[in-house]
Amino acid sequence: MSADLPSIAASTMSNPLLSIIIPTHNRPHLLPRAVRSALEQTFTDLEVVVVDDASKELVQAADLTDDSRLRVIRLDSSHGASGARNIGVRAARGRWVMFLDDDDCILPHLAAVSFDAIAASTLPPPLGVLTAIQKVSAQGEVLKLRIPPTLCPRGGHFFLEDPEPGRSYLTKQTLVVERDVMLQIGGFDEQFRSRVYTELFLRLNPVCTLIGLPIVTYQLWNHSGARISGTPELRQKSFHRLIQKHWATFQAHPRQFAVFVYEHACTSYRQKQYGAALWALAWSVKIHPAHMAARLVREAGWFLGQFRRTVQVD
Repeated sequence: MSADLPSIAASTMSNPLLSIIIPTHNRPHLLPRAVRSALEQTFTDLEVVVVDDASKELVQAADLTDDSRLRVIRLDSSHGASGARNIGVRAARGRWVMFLDDDDCILPHLAAVSFDAIAASTLPPPLGVLTAIQKVSAQGEVLKLRIPPTLCPRGGHFFLEDPEPGRSYLTKQTLVVERDVMLQIGGFDEQFRSRVYTELFLRLNPVCTLIGLPIVTYQLWNHSGARISGTPELRQKSFHRLIQKHWATFQAHPRQFAVFVYEHACTSYRQKQYGAALWALAWSVKIHPAHMAARLVREAGWFLGQFRRTVQVD
């Protein structure tokens, strides 16, 4: 990748190296924090593209901050978060892109450490970079840390590959990748309202090597507002759509396919979708009986605890 260093050094503000794309919809109270975190990067050769997905309250650049690197694209009709991200990619001027949800924020060194990793890599392009995520409470307390896999070589299928101990595939929001690669794979599938990054990475990793860094750069904030990813009905619909679309790929990775279905069962149970949880649990065992039998034995205590809490609440 060292051959790319001259072009990195030669980029200009009118043609920035990085575009940070922030889709937003009806969250004027949360958006400014996300925008500030993007503009406060120690790496300054960037632009921030806010795509306002037909919010009821018009978002203007002047309402956010006075910075020439900020652009706001106003959509007259809603395209959904995936559609807004795709519009941001097409409008981006940067060679590289990343995405920031309007209710999250990034730490000042995200762009710098990502480009340092790209410059230091001897792997053939295309490359993408993932970094670590903190899940943070509304009071700023760190609730969980997620560190990405060290390396996901091109030709793999990300979360369907054997997991690396102590690492998490739930770090997809930190992706820094070339704009042309996103365009090449067709961007986000706008048919999905949930599981959007999961679906994207099943198309991205086959054509792009992903480098993972154990450096926290992204904060996923808890808040009282709704998250699409937490909507039970959307999660169920997207779960089935995802497997149907990538059926052959899932079948080629039976152990991780079973784990994926099992984890969906656990989430469904927590969201009190008990029928869907039981169905998914049974399916996970059918997909890979030996692996799931061993896992169920290990995690029997978790199920017992969940059952007891359900009885007490209900």
